[in-house]
Amino acid sequence: MSFPQHDLNQACTGIARQRIVAALQRWRAGSPAPICVALDGASGTGKSTLAACVASQLDLALIPLDDFFAADIPDHRWDTFTVAERLEQVFDWQRVRENVLLPLRAGQPARWYAFDFVSGLQPDGTYRMQSQPIECAPAAALALGTTSTAIILLEGAYSAHPALADLIDYTILVEAPAEIRRQRLAAREEAEFLRRWHQRWDPVEDLYFTHVRPPATFDLVIS
Repeated sequence: MSFPQHDLNQACTGIARQRIVAALQRWRAGSPAPICVALDGASGTGKSTLAACVASQLDLALIPLDDFFAADIPDHRWDTFTVAERLEQVFDWQRVRENVLLPLRAGQPARWYAFDFVSGLQPDGTYRMQSQPIECAPAAALALGTTSTAIILLEGAYSAHPALADLIDYTILVEAPAEIRRQRLAAREEAEFLRRWHQRWDPVEDLYFTHVRPPATFDLVIS
């Protein structure tokens, strides 16, 4: 018996969501303090979709790591860095810590400015920051209404990076076959942008998920 691909995708997303929700419930039950969870994975694995599905079931603080891209580094400079240097500098780790994770873990609201990808590159090759700040209140309970430990979900590739290790309590890796990931990326990005993106960032993802944070180092792997 066969099913349409759309239905299969929905079924897979539903199962993955259930596994993540169950893990978060289990982890938070064992902690008297807020927990911070990294939802990591290569580009195109469906992290953002899963994070949104999980957030629809749990009262949590959902933070997109992409908001903290190192927008002040001119675009042409990335190609002068080594693969390891790109990995270390791709995000403003200090802002993630000080503007988001530390306040939320202390039960305080987070406030940050996201980088403005939509407006495009400026003449000097950098990106602008959005003019309006994003604010996120600390979450404290399941959608069911029970008072409980807050959950902070940091979603994005490299969210389990060692630069944040002291603030991350649990890590989740989302995996998908390379051909599916590339199809998803091709459906949402222009061909020339994607060609340059793969050339620049594929080696970084390979380094990260092979040597820095291989699957065995995660608390939960969702395939």
